[in-house]
Amino acid sequence: MAASNGTRTTAQVRNDLEAEREQLAGAVEHLREELGEATDISGKLKSKLPIVAGAAASVGFVLAGGVGATMRYFARRGREGHEKVRVGRWSILDRD
Repeated sequence: MAASNGTRTTAQVRNDLEAEREQLAGAVEHLREELGEATDISGKLKSKLPIVAGAAASVGFVLAGGVGATMRYFARRGREGHEKVRVGRWSILDRD
């Protein structure tokens, strides 16, 4: 509130500052409540930890090329025959 000559007293400035602080404190508390509910990730993860861990392991396996490597391993074993002779890295196979 301004005085008639355009200046405010110290008490008026203090009252205005106190009112602003109270409004700011209320707004901060309101934000904390809203953000607290929205960012409670640890609580949500604890209830679904086995599912999250399994999904993370699966994604890691796939990204590391695990499916392709596993399929190549099993496909190669099915095509290989019995080794008759081996010379260095070369071998002769019997594919009965």
